[in-house]
Amino acid sequence: MAEENTGEVTITALSDQYIVVLKQDAGLAALDIKGKKDHINAKAIGLLKKYEITGVPEQVYETVLQGFAMKMSAEQAVKMLEDPTVNYIEADQMVTLLGKRTSKPVSGTTSATSAAQNTPWGITRVGGGANYTGAGVAWVIDSGIDLTHPDLHVDVSRGISYVTGVTSPNDDNGHGTHVAGTIAAINNTIGVVGVAAGATVIPVKVLDSTGSGTFSGVLSGINFVLANGKAGDVANMSLGGGISPTIDDAVLKASAVVKFAIAAGNETDNANNHSPARANGPNIYTVSAMASGDSWASFSNFSNGPVDYCAPGVSIYSTYKGGVYANMSGTSMATPHVAGLLLLGNISTSGFVKNDPDGIADPIASK
Repeated sequence: MAEENTGEVTITALSDQYIVVLKQDAGLAALDIKGKKDHINAKAIGLLKKYEITGVPEQVYETVLQGFAMKMSAEQAVKMLEDPTVNYIEADQMVTLLGKRTSKPVSGTTSATSAAQNTPWGITRVGGGANYTGAGVAWVIDSGIDLTHPDLHVDVSRGISYVTGVTSPNDDNGHGTHVAGTIAAINNTIGVVGVAAGATVIPVKVLDSTGSGTFSGVLSGINFVLANGKAGDVANMSLGGGISPTIDDAVLKASAVVKFAIAAGNETDNANNHSPARANGPNIYTVSAMASGDSWASFSNFSNGPVDYCAPGVSIYSTYKGGVYANMSGTSMATPHVAGLLLLGNISTSGFVKNDPDGIADPIASK
């Protein structure tokens, strides 16, 4: 099957929306999460009133940073930047999934072709498929997860949506459900099995049915994971685009608690040109993609660092929205293999990918 440029994003700056990062207020340390959020929201409203900006903050951040997202003109942003309480202001960016399936979805309950469970080639290659017995969970920052998929253990109560006008974290795109299945599809009699089979997955919906969203929404997702995650948990970010210091810093801050698996990107480019792929830290794992036979996937971004591992990302069969299954390709599909391995424990390696374009072969992630 031909390799597809699948599961990543393009980014366009939004001229009328900004992420405002405030200077750290040490007085917030004694407050709980709600108290911090309320305090920052009050600060934001005060700034809007001071600079005669109509409207209310669209997002408020209290864990990965202290700040908010707001619609305003460039002129208003320039004036606000001069305020002594403001650290910096970054233009928000539009995030749009480019991914598409590489096969027609297949039913996991009625089709003879998928009535019996099979182990996808990627799961075998990384040594996954064992029943997960740990206490960690996987936070899937994506398009949501199919909340009733028969092959997934979804914690609906802890799921959340940051898509405007959408309250449910249910996946109406398919991408997030595919990611979740590679991480943790249940070892039962149908469909597929994940790397950390049966682990709990939690949807953090930041992209809508068309795969569109904003960096301010993605930032809210990271903020939510830090507020609610714990040591032993893993966050999967199979998205990326242009450079955003705010997103990079947020991932670094959240990774002090939760391990992050991040897609290198599908632009056949240096991963250092993309966020959050370029974020680096001891608990951040940026993942390139390969095809079967350990051959480099032609679409994958590269560079050591920030790339830490390579994993299967071409023609990956996994769960999909609507209780079915589908093949997809991309570094988006490689990344959840690493997320599943992180749930199982420390990552080992099993050889090196062939024909890495940067000349330094990425180690292949394995159990």
